[in-house]
Order: sequence, then C-alpha cells, then structure tokens
Amino acid sequence: MKTTALAVLLAAALALPALANDSTAELAAGGLVLTRTDAIEMRSEDLFISQEAVQVRYVFVNTSGKPVTTRVAFPMPDIGGEEFFYSDTAIPNRDDPANLLDFRTTVDGRPVTMAVEQRAVARGVDRTDWLRKHGIPLALHLDGMVARLDALPKAVQDEALALGLVTPDEYDAGKGWERHLSPAWVLKTTFHWEQTFAPGTEVVVEHRYRPAVGGSVGTMVGSPDLRTYGELTSELARYCMDTGFLTAVERAKKGRDYAPFTETRIAYILRTGGNWAKPIGDFRLVVDKGSASNLVSFCASGVKKIGPTRFEVRKTNWRPENDLWILILKPLPPEALQ
Repeated sequence: MKTTALAVLLAAALALPALANDSTAELAAGGLVLTRTDAIEMRSEDLFISQEAVQVRYVFVNTSGKPVTTRVAFPMPDIGGEEFFYSDTAIPNRDDPANLLDFRTTVDGRPVTMAVEQRAVARGVDRTDWLRKHGIPLALHLDGMVARLDALPKAVQDEALALGLVTPDEYDAGKGWERHLSPAWVLKTTFHWEQTFAPGTEVVVEHRYRPAVGGSVGTMVGSPDLRTYGELTSELARYCMDTGFLTAVERAKKGRDYAPFTETRIAYILRTGGNWAKPIGDFRLVVDKGSASNLVSFCASGVKKIGPTRFEVRKTNWRPENDLWILILKPLPPEALQ
C-alpha cells in the first residue's frame, strides 16, 4: 500500500507547561483469521476504529459450489514477558482471565459461542502444562499473581526461575529488604469456532471489542529532536506525520518547549485481511478521532473527511500489506496550562 500522510487539525492553539514522562503501552489486535482456503472470498470488510470501540463487518461468500466448514479465530494480543509487571500496559478488561478486550461476535445477526485456547510461553517454550501442574493460573494479569508465586515451595520457585517463568523483584520499601516473584511468561489467547459456509450464500460476520489504547500525559511530537533522535524518528514514520501535521503542532506551542497535547495511540493488525487467495473485494475504513479539537495522523492513501471527527478510506480488490498505527493528540485542558 502506497502511504501518504493524513494530518488533521481542528483545534485552537494552546500553550503547554513541562510534563512528566508517563506512558501506557498499547496492544495491537486485529480482525478475524480464517484457515486459508481458495473456496471462500471476502466480498467486503467494513472497519470502524475509535478510542472506545473497534467494529468490523465482513461479508463472506463460498464460491466452491459445495458446503465448506472452516475454523474462524480471533487472537487476543499477547501479554506478559519479563517487563510486563514493570510497565503500564493497556488492558481494557483486567478482571477476565481470557477476554481481555470484551470481544463479541455474531454470524448473520446471531451471537456465536466460542471456544478459547490459552498457552503460556517462556523463552520460546510452551510451559502451559508446568503452570497447571503447580496450580498457577495462566492469566498473569489477574490480581494476586505475585502472592501465588511467593507462596510456592522454594524448590518450585527455583525451577520456575530456571525455566524463565518468573523474575525476582528485590527492593526495600521502608520495611526492610523484600523479595518477590513476578510472572515472566507470555500469555497467548485465541477465541475460535467452526463455521460452515453454504455455497453461493453471503455470510455476514460482525465483531467488536474495546481496543487496548495506549497514551501519555504529554507528547514528544514537536520536539526539536523528532527528526534526529532514533526512537522519535521511527515514530514519525510509523504514524506518517507530515509537514502540515507537525506545523500545526508547532503552531500550538506558541514558543514553549513542549506541545500542549496528550497522546492516544491505537494499533490495528490489518494484514490478517490479506490471508486470502483473492484480495478483499470492497474495503472501507473509518477512523474516529473522538473530538473535533483533536489532531490525528495515520498512514493511508485516499483519505476523505466524512464528518467533524471521522475519516474514511476505501479500497477495491485490495490486499493490505501493512498494519495500521493511529496517533491522536488531545489538547490539554486550560487548567493544566496554568
């Protein structure tokens, strides 16, 4: 996909005081994944993305002339790893051991009952059975996980350390030296079901979920280092921030050191829509930036404004080659600029 920048400014200029570096990491999710088959075409995909919801409507047609049963899956974003407990990661539903994004699906308007598969991987090895053997939940994001690991017998703790399933956390919080164990495995969760596609009949599959939205209390967009510092330069390319977008941010600074915005970041895995023998017949993307005063930038071509906060991309016979990264800058409230 040839990419050009989209940058939209509908905000009054504001000024910004120095802000702390406080960031939450987004998690990339995408759409449904079908077992690859030449028998089923994706006639259309209608994708809506906002900070509150991702909604996708697919129309599939079986062109083989006979019924085809295949597996449909929705992979949750992987969570975990050695740094998970030392960083702030956006998880919309931390109370559910599996459905982190409040995922829901219907087929031809009827809710789908799905199976769920979860695996725990450490250092590239599946350790699901080991954790279950020792009574440790796979869902490392649930409350009480550290206490469970601390309560394991020492021999089991030592084995978990050797396998890379946990990391030691040692500190003095004013009550003397403490040592705790934090989970370090990666949790892989997939919802799935079997779907039969009758020949020549359109099947409408719709699903929605809450995106794992990242953000920060300030932004480095507008920094003099944006075009020279490596990490910032990669952000410039990831969101296709063009001259117009950066000029609008600079104008809002009014000579101050930092731009008066907070960041919101949304990631969407588009390339799952390319897992087809044929391209997607009719693709439509709508991005909603949330408020007319927000700025938004993402990589796309042929972007059209269709409302005060919404922007549309349409493609015909299209196969996505890149994932989608959306940056939204929100003006700070006046009281934050005092």
